[in-house]
Amino acid sequence: MIDIEKLNSIRGKKGYLCDMDGVLYHGNSLLPGVKDFFDWLNKENKEYLFFTNSNSYIPAELQAKLGRMGLDVGVEHFYTSAQATAKFLAKQIPGGTAYVIGEHGLYNALYDVGISIDDINPDFVVVGECKEFNYNHICKASDLVSAGARLIATNPDILDPVENGFIPTTGSLVLPIEAVTGKKAYYIGKPNALMTRTGLKILDIHSSEGAIIGDRMDTDIVAGLETGLDTVLVLSGVSTLKTVEQFAYRPTVILNGVGDIANA
Repeated sequence: MIDIEKLNSIRGKKGYLCDMDGVLYHGNSLLPGVKDFFDWLNKENKEYLFFTNSNSYIPAELQAKLGRMGLDVGVEHFYTSAQATAKFLAKQIPGGTAYVIGEHGLYNALYDVGISIDDINPDFVVVGECKEFNYNHICKASDLVSAGARLIATNPDILDPVENGFIPTTGSLVLPIEAVTGKKAYYIGKPNALMTRTGLKILDIHSSEGAIIGDRMDTDIVAGLETGLDTVLVLSGVSTLKTVEQFAYRPTVILNGVGDIANA
């Protein structure tokens, strides 16, 4: 049963940080109600940022992906954990170096802020999504971390939803490196407040004026709670009602999908 009073409070917010995988789509399939939600955002002149732990693609590619699904979204409405990671590294060591396990979205974000690639003596070992991840990556990364490179992961997500189930992602790939080296990675993406606060700055809203919408209790919802945002859990992705019971905290409201916001 949806709490209508809480849902109306969510609908009254000025802006939204909205996850993508499991909220807007599975793989290349748009989820039910997403078009209604997007039309509602524009009709009500809401501020919004598609705010994702995914780091394989640059914002323009995410824009094109939604475009193929029938959603016309400006590139300024996207922010990824690759961008958040790059921003963090550039602040830690301007002009620093990194050994990178990831896709081009992560590489491009690092290049954009002046981080160069070094597989001999890097400042950082950075782990993101990687379709070609293999044993050699584990060995190389472990050697570099053991030699003093700082271990950074773009996000802690263990898996992502796709059309026919789930696939392992960044959190799964960094685990063997942590096990070999005995060193824990620093995770940049949700639920790290660094990323959430940046999202609020991009939208130019206070946390009391916004809500975060996501499909994961352990990243999206806790990210919102720890930043003072209202939280919306949608059951169209990873977390289920049974999953919710495993956590000591609760979202502000639980919905079947984002279409429930538009069609209340």
